[in-house]
Amino acid sequence: MVDLHQEFQSSRFFHEARIDRRSADALAGIAIGLAADGKINHQEAEFLKTWIETHLVHLEDPVVNILYRRLANMLSDGVLDADESVELLGMLHQFTGVPVGVATMSYAPASLPFDNPAPELSLPDRVFLFTGVMSYGPRKECESLILERGGLIAGSVSKKVHYLVVGNVGNEQWLHSSYGTKIKKAVELRENGVPIAIIGEDHWLNVLFG
Repeated sequence: MVDLHQEFQSSRFFHEARIDRRSADALAGIAIGLAADGKINHQEAEFLKTWIETHLVHLEDPVVNILYRRLANMLSDGVLDADESVELLGMLHQFTGVPVGVATMSYAPASLPFDNPAPELSLPDRVFLFTGVMSYGPRKECESLILERGGLIAGSVSKKVHYLVVGNVGNEQWLHSSYGTKIKKAVELRENGVPIAIIGEDHWLNVLFG
């Protein structure tokens, strides 16, 4: 399993002496520009894929190349569907390190409101919802792990959801990210007595794989 969260922390993308800063800065600028309107279409995704192939794939940087592999996988069938568009938008927000529209100096992340202590997880007949970017892999693969074990997948936050699983990648920026609304709604439900648990990807994976 790829520990993508750690790879973001140690990535050569963030070390000036080891890569071409002009290309790196250009990629960050492109990511911010593409995400500025809050949506990513197929043409924009194809442009980003081609740009990375031309300028950055040779660097073998883990963050750049994982972003590229996820992007190439999304486009492999010639279609960027709605779920993939949302996931890609989230990745671009977290890849840049600063939420779109928020000044760097004024940005202050907030701690994730995980259940503490983390709850025991039961999978059969339990309803799961994923949010953010998962280090394990594409969201559809994560959902398959639940379905294979008798669990269910929700389409949105509601009283029917038992577990909201927050992806590892860039989750320290949740308050200003594109998936923060799911977490905030889950917190509101939890505070009103709804038995919905908010857990991190690490806890979820530990239950599945030990």
